[in-house]
Amino acid sequence: MKPPETKPLPKPLVWIGDSLERVRSFPPAVREEIGFALYQAQIGDKHISAKPLTGFGPGVLEVISDHRGNTFRAVYTVRLASKVYVLHAFQKKSKSGIATPKTEMDLVKQRLRRAIELHAAQEN
Repeated sequence: MKPPETKPLPKPLVWIGDSLERVRSFPPAVREEIGFALYQAQIGDKHISAKPLTGFGPGVLEVISDHRGNTFRAVYTVRLASKVYVLHAFQKKSKSGIATPKTEMDLVKQRLRRAIELHAAQEN
C-alpha cells in the first residue's frame, strides 16, 4: 500500500511595517484574495494574480486585486527560503497608468532590506 502524500507545512508569514494593518483595512473580498495568494506562497505555489514586481529581481511578487473599481496591491518576497515576508500593502489611487508610484516602490525597497536583515539575524 502506498503511503499518503504529505503536504508541505506552510512557511511562516512575517509582516514588515504596517503591512498587516493595511491588509486588514481592505474590503473582505480583497483580504480573502490576498490571504489566499499568501497562503499559496507559503506552500510553494503561486496565485494566478501574483506577478513579479519589476525592478527587484527574482522572488519579489505583487498580488493585484481589483474590487469595485479600486485596485489593491500586496507585495511579498519568497526570496528568503524559510519564510514569506509581506513587505507592503496599499490601494493604488492613481487613475492614470499601471505603474506603481515611486513612493510605494521606495517603501518596498526599504522593507525588502529590512526583511533581509531580519532573516539574516534569525538564521545566525
